[in-house]
Amino acid sequence: MKKQIKLALLTVALAGSSMGALAQDKATLIKQFLDLQRPGIEALARGLVEQSSAPIAQAGSQYLQTQVPEAKREAAAKAADAELKKYYDDAYPIVRDKAVQLAPATLSPLLEQSFTEDELKQLLAWINSPLSKKYQDLNPKMQTALTEKLVAETRATIEPKMQALDTSVAKALGAPTEAPATPAKAPAKAPAKK
Repeated sequence: MKKQIKLALLTVALAGSSMGALAQDKATLIKQFLDLQRPGIEALARGLVEQSSAPIAQAGSQYLQTQVPEAKREAAAKAADAELKKYYDDAYPIVRDKAVQLAPATLSPLLEQSFTEDELKQLLAWINSPLSKKYQDLNPKMQTALTEKLVAETRATIEPKMQALDTSVAKALGAPTEAPATPAKAPAKAPAKK
């Protein structure tokens, strides 16, 4: 009889602890969701830091091609790349850590208002599912394929527009719009296809 009582008590205790694990409150579910979203939050921070330095990198590259003597370009490009990397290495941890810090207070109210407890459970189940993981693995490949096709299909139309924009912005700023006269060079070869 004592064994049966102990077994019954153990069963009740185990059932209670598993019910407690299943009956998670909405705040706990939101925290779990945000924990799963951390790589995306960090990627957002990475993108912001890269975007912030992109105009400087672009202007530097253009200056390098038009103003720096060819003999000095490689060394100047390496020095500029080192400065860009130093900026990224300094700025990214600051932006990443702030994004991770702000995410719970910023996103939790939106999640709280937008999802029921049951919907959050479903969302977490889907995010952790093999199908979701398969989709997440395929998504970058799909984006790359679309990006490559889109760039190839629009390059001929967009490049002249970018050149015209560059010229018009230079004029608006009072900067020279013509490159100094240099001996004609053979056109650059297209990169080899992979």
